[in-house]
Amino acid sequence: MKIITNRLNRAIGIVMGCFLVLTSCRTGDGVVSINAYRVPMDSVWDAVPNAEAVALLAPYKASMDSVMNEVKGEAAVSMDRFRPESPLSNLVADVLRQAAKDVVGRPADMGLVNIGGIRNVLTQGPVTTENIYEILPFENSLCILTLKGTDLRTLLENIAARGGEGVSGITMTIDSTGQVLQAAIDGKPVEDEHLYTVSTIDYLAEGNDGMTALTRAQSRTCPEGATLRSLFMQYVEHEQKVGRKLNAKIEGRIVIKEN
Repeated sequence: MKIITNRLNRAIGIVMGCFLVLTSCRTGDGVVSINAYRVPMDSVWDAVPNAEAVALLAPYKASMDSVMNEVKGEAAVSMDRFRPESPLSNLVADVLRQAAKDVVGRPADMGLVNIGGIRNVLTQGPVTTENIYEILPFENSLCILTLKGTDLRTLLENIAARGGEGVSGITMTIDSTGQVLQAAIDGKPVEDEHLYTVSTIDYLAEGNDGMTALTRAQSRTCPEGATLRSLFMQYVEHEQKVGRKLNAKIEGRIVIKEN
């Protein structure tokens, strides 16, 4: 192969806390090779910081810190997220359910958030803007869906198959294989022909994380600018304003019955 030109192209991106470096070698006959490697962005890079870069970023860091370190509220206890039910996922699902009131005039029949979307623990004590961003880092938008009772049953099966998710307004008993043994919404059995409102996030509304039943919604409303993080931030600020500390506990919303 006769090489007419030899050019090295490089692309750098950030993937899961690493720099992803892609290099390609091009010749007159096309791309000869493509190589990729990751450079972890960890504490090693803090050992000998670049003084010029630190000085350049200092005013921006100070400005950002003043925003991110602002205290928005206070947590009475530490709250984690886990399946089948957890204090933090209960709290977030409650916020989603209540948020529907501004859209449809009342809280949704059910709130739903995926455990995987809650990325950190809410620790006891002051809650800062940074804490909220760490807990809910994604730009997930509020979506209120209307589901027929038969499709709501399927949604509960979707949740059971995952071993539980963050829910509000419902109770479920499932077995260790992910089958629904009992379910109620607002303390009543699900009626097949009844229409129920489910307040969730756009990611799940698209059927992701196994929530395929949500794609069968009779209607869907996703108000512009209403992200889960902003809704949670508003909730924390409201609780602070009225003198309440954040609190949530396991209430038996999803219970696993051993076979």
